[in-house]
Order: sequence, then structure tokens, then C-alpha cells
Amino acid sequence: MLSEGDRAPAFTLFDQRAQKVSLIKQAPKSVLLFFYPKANSSGCTSQALGLRDLIKGNRTVQLIGVSPDLPRTQMKWDDKHELGFPLLSDPDHKVAAKYGVWGPKKLYGKEYEGIIRSMFWISNNGRILECWYKISPKVSVEKSTEVLERSNEQIA
Repeated sequence: MLSEGDRAPAFTLFDQRAQKVSLIKQAPKSVLLFFYPKANSSGCTSQALGLRDLIKGNRTVQLIGVSPDLPRTQMKWDDKHELGFPLLSDPDHKVAAKYGVWGPKKLYGKEYEGIIRSMFWISNNGRILECWYKISPKVSVEKSTEVLERSNEQIA
């Protein structure tokens, strides 16, 4: 698991429009990176909409979502809900593994491997400012509100 102060693992992945997105190229903005299990599921949709509404128009923080879904699946989700931020495809879950968010899960008594919903606030110089593992969609929006308040304080 990653901790505050660690260097965020670098990555380049394809987004919903089949464009390459790199963590390193987000500077001078900080990044609110969230990993979600499945595009267009109810929990992921409520999380994405809440984060979108919160970050919309913010000039200091870039919102980025990552899941194992393929770009075309994420594009349909983006079109349906007008999310308007990069949704990155990590089908082989290599990036998720680097962030410690790929692992065992249990649903209705069945065990399987999948994304553990988590979120990271990454500084514009690539350091982890905060991380939240096993975060709920609702709490992720609450924590993001705090991130924005602190981000705005840093600029003022």
C-alpha cells in the first residue's frame, strides 16, 4: 500500500477516447485519482457524478478515474452521464496493482479478484498527499470536498 509522501507510480493508459493519458503530464495541476470497479454500475456512477460535480471548473485539480473497463465501455458511460473527465482503461490491472488496489474481494459469499475502490490525491510534483483505500462512493465525495478546500488554501 502507498502512503503519504510516497512517489505516485507513473503510468500511461488509454482514456475513453483512445487517447493516451500520463500522470506525469498533468502538472501543474494536482490529481485526484480514483479507482472504481465497473463503469455504469450504480455505486460507480454515483461516485463519478459526485466527483464530477465537485471538481467541475476547478483549475487546480484534475480528476481521473481508472477501472479495468475497455475504452469503448467507458465512452458509453461518459456519453450517458456527461462525465467529462478522463476515464482510463487498465484491463490487465497493472496500474491498479502498483497502487495496491487490485486484490481479493467477496460478493454474496463468492471470492474473486478485482478493484478495491480507492482514491489518491497526488501533488503536481508526483507525491502522494493523501490516500484512501476501501473508500465508499459517498465518502469519496466528502474527502474530495476537503481536498478542494485545502487545494484552494494552498493557492491563496
